[in-house]
Amino acid sequence: MTTSIFLARLIGPISLVTGIALFMQADTYKVMALEFIRSPALLYLSGVLAMSLGLALVLTHNVWAADWRVLITILGWLATIGGAIRILAPGTVKSMGENILENRTAMTIGGGIWLAIGAILCFFGYLR
Repeated sequence: MTTSIFLARLIGPISLVTGIALFMQADTYKVMALEFIRSPALLYLSGVLAMSLGLALVLTHNVWAADWRVLITILGWLATIGGAIRILAPGTVKSMGENILENRTAMTIGGGIWLAIGAILCFFGYLR
């Protein structure tokens, strides 16, 4: 099994379930997200974890091919950058997060993005 297939099988179902959950329980996830971003300790911890996960993805799978595998690489870089931002500027992350969570459309778009990423990765990881 290639690294790309393994990572698609790992990340795909998590993304798919996250997207479905955001559609089914948007209000619950909004409350959880608001509590989360208002905790400096959780923001810092999530930054360290996201940056670690992102770097692990980038170091094992830095594939810039013009196909589905680039999605894994992009997720790795986004996690790395997002984690670094949470560590370096938690106040900015908090204010941006609160603004995003006030917008119901943003939650719907986020759910759709996670659903699409999950569907693509599950397709290539399990079905193709």
